[in-house]
Amino acid sequence: MSQISLVSDTLKMLLKQRKMTYKDIAGELDMSEANIKRIFANQSFTLQRLEQICNLLQINLSDLFSITQKQQSQLTELTFEQEQELIDNPKLLLVAVCVRDAWDFQEIIAHYEIDKFELIQLFARLDKIKLIQLLPNNHYKLLIAQDFRWLKNGPLERFMEQEVLHRFMASKFDEPNSFRFYLRGRYSQSSIEVIQRKLNQLTKESAILNQEDASLPLSTREHMGLLFAMRPWEPSLFEQFRRKKDI
Repeated sequence: MSQISLVSDTLKMLLKQRKMTYKDIAGELDMSEANIKRIFANQSFTLQRLEQICNLLQINLSDLFSITQKQQSQLTELTFEQEQELIDNPKLLLVAVCVRDAWDFQEIIAHYEIDKFELIQLFARLDKIKLIQLLPNNHYKLLIAQDFRWLKNGPLERFMEQEVLHRFMASKFDEPNSFRFYLRGRYSQSSIEVIQRKLNQLTKESAILNQEDASLPLSTREHMGLLFAMRPWEPSLFEQFRRKKDI
């Protein structure tokens, strides 16, 4: 991720923490909300504009860059032990998913059968295994990156394969906002690399959108599942007719 992208992500995080919207910024800077959205979307910040936004956040530019540097230390991959602890405790896994999606303390209690005391303990456990940093009044700082990856053949990947993917793909995908598309072909190595780059970019963009939407009320956000997959594969229907090679 580029440096300006990291700075942009940090600004969005700080705005969310202070419950400031693009509309608030626009009003303070005497600009239209559309212009502010465009600046963030295109990441077309001038130093003067960055300084103006920092003033609204009551920080200076050096503070912004320092926080951005710290944000780069977010975990992009969990350890085997971290993954296993989440799998061993379904409620801990549930809360980990919620905080990754920026749910606050009261939203989790309102939506799930978890009382205040239990949630405090679960937050403390997530802090202990370094997935979040606990802050006063049951606030937290997320320590895992939006686009973190599961360990290859690790506890989370095995859980997803066994408990989630089969049920996920069993759907008819006929509900609103559902989409399923299958494409096969024979590609050169250079074309495969192009597709891989585009899938990786889409993964990162999806993670950024999830982070941006975290500032919106929970009632306006829908829990979605996205699955990106690609591997060498031929349907068994075709494979059975493949000519056997001479031994």
